[in-house]
Amino acid sequence: MKLIRTMAAVIAAASVLSACGGGSDDVGKELGLTNPEIHFVHAIPSGPAVDFLVNGTAPSGQTNVSYKGVTNFTNINTGSTNVGYAATGTTTALASGNFPNVAKGHEYTVLALPGSAAPDIGLIDDPFDKGLLSNSARVRGFNASGNAPNLDLYLVQSTNTSISTVAPTMAGVSFKNAVPASGQDSIYVSGGQYVLIATAAGSKTPIYQSQSFTLSNNADWLITSVPIGGALSQLAVGQIHLLVVQNGNTSTPSIELSNTLTGV
Repeated sequence: MKLIRTMAAVIAAASVLSACGGGSDDVGKELGLTNPEIHFVHAIPSGPAVDFLVNGTAPSGQTNVSYKGVTNFTNINTGSTNVGYAATGTTTALASGNFPNVAKGHEYTVLALPGSAAPDIGLIDDPFDKGLLSNSARVRGFNASGNAPNLDLYLVQSTNTSISTVAPTMAGVSFKNAVPASGQDSIYVSGGQYVLIATAAGSKTPIYQSQSFTLSNNADWLITSVPIGGALSQLAVGQIHLLVVQNGNTSTPSIELSNTLTGV
């Protein structure tokens, strides 16, 4: 009987979410019922195409990924999970890491990053702690740019792009790290028309400003700074772009926003 009541509650919640624009996948994640999911982002400029490895093997659809490529989510098992990436067609990891306790309902992201001496790796554990009745968009920032030790990211309404008196939406995003940090839930915002602005941490001088874009309700975005070409030594206008990883969007897993600042 308990199982029947739980199933009924899940079905009822899914029905309400569907009416609000959500989906049963969100319900399953929130209740910790769905299999954990993982995907890969290639953020090494001029780097070779790579295969994403989970416990030493490349899952289906996770191979031959080029710079700024983003793969769709694939299911993985719970428990300790080793991840890495290797030159396409090989299994010798260029960089590797570990998620010690993969859990149901969580989303996991692995990023190939440029390093000073060798390729590096970034890891994000997203617990997906979204309320059952929420239709807000989820947003997280990640810094994959070795030339940007710390960034402030501003998500502002497209009708008012001045950041002189507002606090960063995601402050002090350091290289190889996310804000909110791995293991914490994403930021929740209302859908609407927005602009993304990046500055060096603590500065109000933009080095990047996107065109206006639509952030839909229930969107799930990882906003990743990526270096442009071989720009790994200086942080200036035109030296980073922002790559939006659209978690769960199987048809368009990523979009690159254009920098509107003069000279880019």
